[in-house]
Amino acid sequence: MQNSSDTHPSYLPDNSYGLFIDNQWVAAENSETLDIINPANGKILTNIPDATAADVDRAVQAAKRAFVTWRTTSPAERANALLKIADLLEADADRFAVLETLDVGKPIRESRSVDIPLAIDHFRYFAGAIRSQSDEAVMLDEQTLSIALSEPLGVVGQVIPWNFPLLMAAWKIAPAIAAGNTVVIKPSELTPVTILELAKIFAKVLPAGVVNIVTGLGTSVGQALLDHPDLRKLAFTGSTRVGELVANAAAKKIIPATLELGGKSANIVFPDANWDKAVEGAVLAILWNQGQVCESGARLFVHESIYEQFLAELKHKFEAVRVGDPLNPDTMMGAQVSKTQMERILGYVDIAKQEGAEVLIGGGRLTGADYDAGFFIQPTILVGVRNDMRVAYEEIFGPVLCVIPFKDEAEVIAMANDSEYGLAGAVWTQDINRALRVARAVETGRMWVNTYHEIPAHAPFGGYKKSGLGRETHKSMLEAYSQKKNIYVSLNEAPLGLF
Repeated sequence: MQNSSDTHPSYLPDNSYGLFIDNQWVAAENSETLDIINPANGKILTNIPDATAADVDRAVQAAKRAFVTWRTTSPAERANALLKIADLLEADADRFAVLETLDVGKPIRESRSVDIPLAIDHFRYFAGAIRSQSDEAVMLDEQTLSIALSEPLGVVGQVIPWNFPLLMAAWKIAPAIAAGNTVVIKPSELTPVTILELAKIFAKVLPAGVVNIVTGLGTSVGQALLDHPDLRKLAFTGSTRVGELVANAAAKKIIPATLELGGKSANIVFPDANWDKAVEGAVLAILWNQGQVCESGARLFVHESIYEQFLAELKHKFEAVRVGDPLNPDTMMGAQVSKTQMERILGYVDIAKQEGAEVLIGGGRLTGADYDAGFFIQPTILVGVRNDMRVAYEEIFGPVLCVIPFKDEAEVIAMANDSEYGLAGAVWTQDINRALRVARAVETGRMWVNTYHEIPAHAPFGGYKKSGLGRETHKSMLEAYSQKKNIYVSLNEAPLGLF
């Protein structure tokens, strides 16, 4: 098993990090630190400060000072800054990919082909989007001019998850600063390395205080950020349970919040689907990033006429999945992010058995010399699953697939919608009319047709129901990080005539 000690020193994280405030690395007010663990071997990668509420306030005050001038910069200046960030990140892309893999446990092929390129593209996309944004001036009548202006909100508090740390940072930071806001962002205490490395790029490009990074536990540092009175918006990606806390914090301050939360997405396969692509798509939908994706296709609905054959081929595909060293380019699935997450996933497999489901393949922890020190789980398929079982309606967030047969279109739509979540889903069919009917009928914010896990910068992403509020990506995010000002101008020199 390759580990951090086998990696070229230039590709390793710093031995420790500070807080990034005002473009400076500063110590936290206390001496508490948190160890960051490599999920593939259980070894310590680095450590980070466990900040205090006072540290959060320092970061917010820095962002407030920076906002005074950053808000007045032109869209062209902000766009150029985003482009420079993208260029510097691209120049160091392979190192960032290795760091993301060491920190998260995902296969290097995913970090290189998805996480880092998409993060780069998001900075470039919003550089273009802010330059193409236009405000509006309308003559309401011959004597009255109405001007509608987009203005930044102020200091934005952002909290990102552990599964795509760099990409989620790009999703949130790029539109926020493009729109003229300043940011205080808290990464997950499990996987903060790449955003802290990204801070080194920010220090070269952005004025002091435009982006500030505080690290530590969500229960303390995250809560201090949510509670800070000087924030003008909150943005969060993570569990629905914590999302409710973020929504409450925003409501108390009467500020907007963007929430991208949990999911239990339906992946629907009809008999006329492109067979090979649908089988591969079902594997991708659940095993990408070890199943630790909010929009994973965790509920696979297969038409009863093809159920047995599809299941047999799916099992064969699962048997061929190479699980192991995330730094090996041939690895298809890496390690779960932590021991706690691994045990949580295995706990759901036990629950499935208790509820009467059957493990078709997998269902346990991988053991042996290459696996014992890390947090590896076998790719798992559950059959005999009912849609009302806990494993079918609770988010497992792991490589555990529930396969359920269906009779017809009406039944599968009903089962897909029988969920408190509505983040994503997919339909596999060569009938375009059916594809659009099902895509429209399923209550979800993103519905793929004959593909899965496509998340480009220029398509809006977000959930229905308990999967969130608002959208991420897409140029509409500039509106989410702006407020409208109307300037109403009377050109009529005559008295108003009321008094």
